[in-house]
Amino acid sequence: MEAQENTDTSNTMEPIRIDKRIGNEFWKARSSHGRKPKFRSAQKLREACEEYFEWNNENPLYVTELVKFQGTATPYEVPKMRPMTMGGLYEFLDISRDTWNLYKARKGFIAVIEGVEQTIYRQKFEGAAADLLNPNIIARDLGLSDKKEVTGAGGQPLNPDKITFEYKLVEAGVDE
Repeated sequence: MEAQENTDTSNTMEPIRIDKRIGNEFWKARSSHGRKPKFRSAQKLREACEEYFEWNNENPLYVTELVKFQGTATPYEVPKMRPMTMGGLYEFLDISRDTWNLYKARKGFIAVIEGVEQTIYRQKFEGAAADLLNPNIIARDLGLSDKKEVTGAGGQPLNPDKITFEYKLVEAGVDE
């Protein structure tokens, strides 16, 4: 049997041209650059934040308290205020703190962002003031904790060695 020569030219392959720049400029082939914002308008962000506020109010924390009446103790699940947090908001919105800060820098979003942050601050502050939330924890979270600084005369640092020395001289009856 003789080998036939292929004379069909429709299956012939032409050499592929390789553009060496394509690897370095591959990003230009994308249909869009970067992820599209999750919230295209400040109004959409406000609505999503309000959903978090509603969810927070509808899902309180529960503690078990023992109620005693006529010699019988019965455990009850008692709802307690759930504090709103920025971290909880980020998780609810499925964004990061960095993304939140990027929204804060966008034109038209600052009023919504500041309003949301103020709402969360106020909810925690008022909840702690009414003893619905732990005042010590909330005060630290809000940066309101008492700071007491003990200093010596004229604002100088205390010098315990000098105090001890002066005490020993008086105790020994030595005049200065």
